[in-house]
Amino acid sequence: MNRKTILIISAWAVTFALGLVGFYQRMTYGHQLAGYGSYASWGLWVADYIYFVGLSAGAFLLSSMVYVFNVKRLEKIGKLALFTAITALIAAVLVIWFDIGHMARFYEIFTRPNFRSMMTWMIWLYTAYFLLLMAEFALVMRPELSKKPLPAGTLKMNQRMVMILASIGVPLAVLFHGGVGALFAVVGARPYWNTSLLPLMFLLGALLSGGALLTAVITFMWPTRDEGYRDLVQYLGRLVLAMLLLFAVFEWSEISVPLWSGISGAFQADVESIKLALFGPYWWVFWVIHLGIGTIIPIVLLFAFPRNPTRVGVASLLVALAFLGTRLNIVIPGAVTAQLRGLETAYVDSRLVFSYVPTLHEWLVTLFAISVGAAIFLVGVAKLPIFGPREVTKA
Repeated sequence: MNRKTILIISAWAVTFALGLVGFYQRMTYGHQLAGYGSYASWGLWVADYIYFVGLSAGAFLLSSMVYVFNVKRLEKIGKLALFTAITALIAAVLVIWFDIGHMARFYEIFTRPNFRSMMTWMIWLYTAYFLLLMAEFALVMRPELSKKPLPAGTLKMNQRMVMILASIGVPLAVLFHGGVGALFAVVGARPYWNTSLLPLMFLLGALLSGGALLTAVITFMWPTRDEGYRDLVQYLGRLVLAMLLLFAVFEWSEISVPLWSGISGAFQADVESIKLALFGPYWWVFWVIHLGIGTIIPIVLLFAFPRNPTRVGVASLLVALAFLGTRLNIVIPGAVTAQLRGLETAYVDSRLVFSYVPTLHEWLVTLFAISVGAAIFLVGVAKLPIFGPREVTKA
């Protein structure tokens, strides 16, 4: 066992041990140790959820460039992208399961659905997306795991089924993650969320964060360091840079228009939420983590060192990790802004406050979800032939 493997396993063990504490607390005390209340009813776990599903959707859409659009330069990462999408999705399911009040009743969304609810559509699409991912991954791995080489006809049929599932998965992933954005955007009582741009921001953010995560994984875990590896990392780095710049333009539009217009009345809560994100007690989440660490530094690295795999990998890792700050800046400012003047002082109670800070317990539960997803990913990478080109038929 080399030093790198020992460090990875040690880091995972510490994360899992801390996460187990959070898991025990959640199972024992319910929501009592969480920092949210009746007004700010969504917090870190919801931000975690949309972060992980974004990683999953982004990784899957990159895999579709291989299995649907036949992009030759990315054919080596198809299986890895699919597996990354699966593990991120499992982490998302786990963390949002901890967030619901009655965890044992999750099945009722299937037995008693309300199809007028955006949440129902989101979860049903979520389930269909998960089943499709598992089926497509099984087909992709079939030639790799088969004890005997598959006949040419069987191999072609397998490829065709993969392409069909991947083709279905592209609109499904768009609908699914766009639906997550729409879940926020359709809340008319929250002007900060109630914008038609938000579902598009979710989709673009998914491509950016998922692509950045995949680039970082390839940079630091790819088994070879040949010229093909350098070209692949360089190509992915350019994709990450393009999506990062596009996301910055979208975000500038979303922030600057309400602040520039200065409209009061119904839109005042929107302006107050933006000001809270930019200049409130946790201004550093936007300016330091998101803008500094997650945007400016990666742009500089990707522009200045496009052919240096290590710097491209570091830039991509910074984007992927810092994107959780972006998700927090979606959830929290919209939840902690009073929609009626004076509401914050009308009733006084520890649970009736327009403030929210994630507690240590919430962070520990987050670590548990991360450690479970990381364990599945690391075991899969170690035991399955995930790295390498997709199967090809012989003429």
